[in-house]
Amino acid sequence: MFKRNELNFLRLLFFASIGLLINMIRKPPLKEWLIIFLFKSYIASILDNLAVKKGYITYPVRIFRTFDISVLFSYLIFPVTCVYYNHASKDSKLPGIVIKCLLFSIPSAIAEHFIEKNTKLVQYKKGWNSYYSFISIAFSFLFVRLFMAIVRKVEKVQANN
Repeated sequence: MFKRNELNFLRLLFFASIGLLINMIRKPPLKEWLIIFLFKSYIASILDNLAVKKGYITYPVRIFRTFDISVLFSYLIFPVTCVYYNHASKDSKLPGIVIKCLLFSIPSAIAEHFIEKNTKLVQYKKGWNSYYSFISIAFSFLFVRLFMAIVRKVEKVQANN
């Protein structure tokens, strides 16, 4: 019974994320959003795979049983959230970028902490905790944001030549 409720929760997250993704791709600049989405998926899969292989995190209940990582989180929820973060911070200066990073990272870490404590969707092992999740979430948001700032700058230089 408990596992069925968790699978239903994952399905709800899946459909909500798909809705947010559809909303996101309807707004320009589509090319930037797709770059962020794909780059964040790539980074999230590496970090998640590393954490799972090292035994820090496990996902006992998954929609896609063939993967050890949380496919839903790494390839949909986290990238969509990162696109919205980049959209919110696109024209911000450094203090705004950091504050907005915290506004996106803290709720993500709190949600993961709640899910870890109250479900079997994610389990922390070997001393992993919500603080480490927060740090990895925030760092990856900032890393992708920096990457996109570089992409935008290079694109602007190329357009002027």
